[in-house]
Formats: sequence, structure tokens, C-alpha cells
Amino acid sequence: MNKGRLEAFSDGVLAIIITIMVLELKVPEGNSWTSVKPLLPKFLAYIFSFIYVGIYWNNHHHLFQTVKKVNGAILWANLHLLFWLSMMPVATEWIGTTNFAKNPVAVYGIGLIMSAIAYTILEHVIIRCEGEDSKLKEAIHSKYKEYISIVFYVLGIATSFFYPYIAIGFYYIVALIWLIPDRRIEKTLKEN
Repeated sequence: MNKGRLEAFSDGVLAIIITIMVLELKVPEGNSWTSVKPLLPKFLAYIFSFIYVGIYWNNHHHLFQTVKKVNGAILWANLHLLFWLSMMPVATEWIGTTNFAKNPVAVYGIGLIMSAIAYTILEHVIIRCEGEDSKLKEAIHSKYKEYISIVFYVLGIATSFFYPYIAIGFYYIVALIWLIPDRRIEKTLKEN
């Protein structure tokens, strides 16, 4: 199967996710700067989630630059990733409306870690489909960023029940780690 339809569908779903998140932001009820203050938690949650969706979109794009063909397993693994990412608007709204309360921050972290796991599963399925000589396997020989991300997500989820703002800090660190698209894939593609 051609990978173009999968990429187009994924791009559309991610665009809808961002659209849903931005539609949850409401116009302030007044015209002074103080009328903006109650909306700040929701706006910060939106910015944070927008960055995360953008990171996944960038890395998904780079990931599929290595793929020659797709099969049913790749389609399902990709849908699994999109499922967890599609939960982002709900978690974003919850942390924004509760001013980053402990349970919503934990749920947000669970969504983040499940998206990371789903992305890793997608990588493994692609490698299995393309074989041992796949460009993706060559590119991701080191999993340091993935492992450190999981550690910070787990720390964030555990911390969220006691110090939700520190938990958000752990999630923020992971976002910083992945802000630049995966250079391993770019490097491998340039070498081949």
C-alpha cells in the first residue's frame, strides 16, 4: 500500500486535534487585562498541548520519510497512536479548567506516556514490516531519548498527586527534549 493516504489521514487528524483544542479557548468577558487572567490556565494548557501535538506531527513526518510501504499492521499501529493523541483535547481542557489540579495532571501524563508507547509500537511495526535492513532500524539504534522520556513521564505522573506543578515541569522537560525533530532519522536519510 502507498503511504500517502496514511500520512494525509494522520495530518488531518492532528489538524482536527489542534482545532478542537483552540475552540475550547473562549474570548475574555471584558476588555481589561484583568479579564484575561482567569483564562491563563486554559491558554497555558493549550500552548503546552499544541507544542506536544506539533512534536508528534514533526516526528511522525520524519518517521514516514523512512517508510517505503505500509501494511495493515502499520495502519492499526498508526491509528493506535492517533487514538491517544486524540485524547489530548480532553486532558488539555481538564487541566486548564481545574488550574492544573492533581488528578487532571496525572491523566494528562498518562495520555502523554500512552502516546509515547504508541509511537514506539509504530516504530517497531514499521521495522518488522520493512525488515532488518530498514532505514528506520538503522536510524533509531540509540533509544536514549525514548528511555529518558519514559522516566520523566513516570516521575511526572507519580509527582502529580502531591505536586502537580512539578509534574508539569517533568512533562515540559520531555517536550524540550523532543522539540527538535529526531535528528537520527535525518542523519540516516542523508547518508543513504
